[in-house]
Parts: sequence; C-alpha cells; structure tokens
Amino acid sequence: MSQAPDRKPPQEGAEPRKDQVAPAPAQATALDAVHEAPAPDSLLELRNVFSGYGPVRVLHDVSLHIKKGEIVCLLGSNAAGKTTTLKTILGMVKANDGEIFLRSGEKQERIDDKRTTEIVGRGITMVPEGRRLFARMSVRENLNIGAQLRSDEAGIQDDFNRVLKIFPRLEERLSQKAGTLSGGEQQMLAMGRALMARPRVLLMDEPSMGLAPILVEQVFDTIKEINEQGTTIFLVEQNANMALEVADRAYVIQTGNIVLSDTAKALLDDPKMKEAYLGEVT
Repeated sequence: MSQAPDRKPPQEGAEPRKDQVAPAPAQATALDAVHEAPAPDSLLELRNVFSGYGPVRVLHDVSLHIKKGEIVCLLGSNAAGKTTTLKTILGMVKANDGEIFLRSGEKQERIDDKRTTEIVGRGITMVPEGRRLFARMSVRENLNIGAQLRSDEAGIQDDFNRVLKIFPRLEERLSQKAGTLSGGEQQMLAMGRALMARPRVLLMDEPSMGLAPILVEQVFDTIKEINEQGTTIFLVEQNANMALEVADRAYVIQTGNIVLSDTAKALLDDPKMKEAYLGEVT
C-alpha cells in the first residue's frame, strides 16, 4: 500500500502554510462575510488575505481596496482584526495566503513579499495605536526619525515646514522631550512623524484613543486636512460615528471577516450597521 509523502516541518520562526494553520475557534457572528471583486485601478488592494500570529489565524479571506485620494475606514469591535490588517499591509505580520498590491505608476506591484522597510520606502506609513514615540528624544528628533529613509534634503525641509503648519503647537515644543507632551500633543507628533515619510497611503490605528472629546474632534479635522492636501488615508477606528463622518467608504470587520462594505453615508443609514455596531463601537 502506498504511503502519503512526508511533509517537511516548517522552519523555526517561519509563517505556517495555509494547510498548517489551526482553524480559528468557531464564534457566533451577527453578519455573514462578504467578498469583494478585484479592483485593479486602486492605489492599495488586499485580495483574499489570510494572516495571523503563529498557528492562530486572525484574518480570513480579507479583500478590500483604497483608491487614490480616499479616506477609507475599517470598523469593528476589539479583537476583530483591525490592527492585524494594518500590520499585514506593512509586512509586520506576514500573510499566510492572498496578495497585497500597491499601485506604482500604471502598474500594481505586489508588496506582501516585501520587508517593512521596503514597504515604507514605497509609500505606506502608519500612525500606530498608542503613538509609540521615543519619549526621551525631542519633538524635532522624533520628526526627523520619520524621514530616516529619505535623502532629499529639500523635500524633507518642505515636509518639516508643512508638519509645523498643520500642528503649530509642535513648533513651540521642538526642543521638548516627547514624553513630557500632553496626550493630544503626542498624537499630533505621531501624525507629524508619519507625514515626514511623505506617504502615499497613511495608515492610522485608533487615532482618537484616550483623547478628550474636544481633542477627538481636532484629530478628525486634521485627518480631513491631511487628506485634502493629497494623502490617501486608511483609518482603523472604534469611534464609528466620527470615522464615518469623515470617510468616503468603510468596511466592517468581525472575527477576521469583512461583513459589511459600502459608502460611509450608506453605512450610517444601514439598519444592520446601527444595530450591530453603531451602538456598540461608539
């Protein structure tokens, strides 16, 4: 009797293949997963992406796209897969299956096989949850770190001036250590640092988290301003109402699956969205 061929065990530290990943625990879902057709004219696109941490799969067949000039938001409850989606785009979490594309000129370039530094160099930068500043370094030094992959000195200076124009409070604190700033000022610095990379797509992970309501409004006003200046934005946010007010389109993720996708206005008026999310995620 013939035997099945032996399979080589995965190398230590390697991402498991799709057929080696343990299935996620079954959970009750309020909505069925939806699948999006490919959008080859998009600036950034995820096609049927699976990813996770070791044997634990978090994203399940995720497809979404972002067109140049848009603000697109990704909504969902805690542990739904929002941050993992951003980290997978940046290569911080490797996709087990599926493809991620970034448009370069007239062509789409596949980036899911690239390192994070390469992806940043191609024009994708993230404002991380919790800001992740260098607390003992000055505001100026933190901003300069955002441009560390660039060599165009004139362009760097232009962007430095642009950041200080968007966030005039930072100009008053250039020599101050980042760790001594208020929460709102730290969020400004985190956004400014990301802009110093001159991103084509700016990923933002929970920018309103931990801020007073008046500062939340300022953050979303700034997001709109940055977008109007030409930066495409992919926004992860639990404050669904605020996010939908500034976004062009939105996706809703639940237990690693995209379950709703529409224009922001349509989702604000969607009874399923109101019942399942707007009361829960705000």
